[in-house]
Amino acid sequence: MPVVNYNNNIRNAQRPGISLKESQDFYKTWAADYDKDTKNSDYNGPRATSTLLLKLFKGKTDVRILDVAAGTGMSGEALHEVGFRSLDALEPSEDMLLLAKGKDVYGRLIQDFLGTNRLDIKDGEYDATVMVGGMVEGHVKCDCLEELIRVTKPGGFVVICMREVNLRKVEEYHKLEPRMAALQREGCWEMVARNVFPNYCEGEEGVIFVHRVC
Repeated sequence: MPVVNYNNNIRNAQRPGISLKESQDFYKTWAADYDKDTKNSDYNGPRATSTLLLKLFKGKTDVRILDVAAGTGMSGEALHEVGFRSLDALEPSEDMLLLAKGKDVYGRLIQDFLGTNRLDIKDGEYDATVMVGGMVEGHVKCDCLEELIRVTKPGGFVVICMREVNLRKVEEYHKLEPRMAALQREGCWEMVARNVFPNYCEGEEGVIFVHRVC
């Protein structure tokens, strides 16, 4: 079993029962230390996701990508490092988005929540939508999947990376895989991959879901 080294700020941002408002208020105080804390906790989700996305596009990098729940831009940096250049960021926290802007890897910066609300993004705008670490307690819910599909081109990819344990630990995500399967039955997308990998963050396993939009 891997050694799990928990970080207090990471734990507090996703404590059981935390509300969306509480989690967003917490980022106002944590934003400045977010990168340091996550890097010290061996946060490998962004790197694992960017590597997989490069394989999905068979090395092609001239594609448009939306980084969802972009935070301070760690996933954007990882995507940029493997060659992707057309990146936009979606993030609800003004403080986190300001830090993401400073990474200088994004074009458009969109401050908004992902949920059932319609984003200020045209249908089929992106070749891929990527969300790394957004599915934790008090953050993005399962009702966001339709909007991810809407803004992704037919044939494009929706990629979601998260702690594998949250599928069992967080009540909201008990619904995630059943909802993914329902959307496949409805002809909205098809599953390409479900990859479990070690050392996502703090020594815990991660899982990456990949779906191709129909």
